[in-house]
Amino acid sequence: MDGLTILLIVVVAIVVLLVIYLIATYNSLVTLRNKVQDQWSQIDVLLKRRNDLIPNLVESVKGYAKHEKSTLDEVIKARNSVASANTKEDEMKASGELTQALGRLFALSESYPDLKANTNFLDLQANLKDTEDKISFARQFYNDTVLTYKNKLEMFPSNIVANMFKFKPEMFFEASEDEKKTPQVKF
Repeated sequence: MDGLTILLIVVVAIVVLLVIYLIATYNSLVTLRNKVQDQWSQIDVLLKRRNDLIPNLVESVKGYAKHEKSTLDEVIKARNSVASANTKEDEMKASGELTQALGRLFALSESYPDLKANTNFLDLQANLKDTEDKISFARQFYNDTVLTYKNKLEMFPSNIVANMFKFKPEMFFEASEDEKKTPQVKF
């Protein structure tokens, strides 16, 4: 074999390795992007479950706390905001507002011993708490998945492939400033 043939074999081998790397990196980016979307869908499912529980919870409270209409209206308004959110950002913000409103509603229930003893209310409250816990875990898993995806987008040399194929970063699910504050409940 002459030098030209060896050089040609080396160049072909390098090109083949680069193509394999390109394909593998592209596929891993697609997998991560799809995993982020899947995790967002899981959050959506849980938010829908929470939204489905809220009208029953509000109806349970109405009978006991008639003069607490503003708190009940806040919960309904926040629930409707989540249901009508069109973007991830809007849904994240509305979900935080709903969590705060529910916190006020549960704090309100402390003032009504009959309500606290109502089995329907207690079941709904337990289901909602369970759903809130699942939402919290789903958000955490979503953020972990977004972090992995974002790292892949930004790290060299996979960032070259990401830029070539126009992969876009995803947003983290972050608590708003209002969510970070301790809710004020006054009676």
